[in-house]
Amino acid sequence: MPEGDTVWRAARLLDRALSGRTLTLTDVRVPAYAAWDLSGGVVAETLSRGKHLLTRIDAERGWTLHTHLKMEGGWRVVAPGQRWPRPAHTARVVLATPEVVAIGFQLGLVEILAREEESRVVGHLGPDLLGPGWDPAEAVRRLLEQRDRPVKEALLDQTRLAGIGNMYANELCFLVGVDPLTPLDRIPDLHRLVVLAHELLEANRRRAVQSTTGDLRRGQNTWVYGRRGRRCRRCGTPIVETAIGDAGRARVTFHCPQCQRPG
Repeated sequence: MPEGDTVWRAARLLDRALSGRTLTLTDVRVPAYAAWDLSGGVVAETLSRGKHLLTRIDAERGWTLHTHLKMEGGWRVVAPGQRWPRPAHTARVVLATPEVVAIGFQLGLVEILAREEESRVVGHLGPDLLGPGWDPAEAVRRLLEQRDRPVKEALLDQTRLAGIGNMYANELCFLVGVDPLTPLDRIPDLHRLVVLAHELLEANRRRAVQSTTGDLRRGQNTWVYGRRGRRCRRCGTPIVETAIGDAGRARVTFHCPQCQRPG
């Protein structure tokens, strides 16, 4: 799934393109909402909450288009009449104004709800790493509610803190020098881990190339993620790839067995 900074950029793209503009077409290509028509409504804003996108539309009453990119989704903005960058049959939502057309391709989740119901879909989330109310102390508190949980698994739980995907979870474990299976209560400084997560997403949210090493060159931008069999940048030990999690939900995991010792 995309990382929180990728979703944040998608929200900014939609917010810049649509906010304050009147919709001339709303085409929601999922059965439950195929008959909905919010044309004539004015887009108030689009914001991200962890990995969720909320596009608020004022049309008779306040509505929210809730979308989630999941694995393959993405939003694109084009000029009216311009060729779409992906096949039309993969579009799930089309929002058109006189000036621009926003297309949501292969979205993993699409729903329309009343504005006051937003908490139903995002209220369960932990502190948003890129949100205005980011609270590292609350994130630590939530993590420690499950003290014996493996650190990588906990980092991916959006109810603990929202915005970390598999790449960042792998990289964070390396940067603090712990094996991904280390229980939370054996992490020497959990607050440092949480603060580092925030710093990484903040550093990357305004650039298309994500980097945890500080190097934006392809192949040089991660410490362990995607580097199976290649030598650790710190100690030279080959990076190991494993799968962590229950059958059917296992996530690919990379770590250096020398730099990342079990807790």
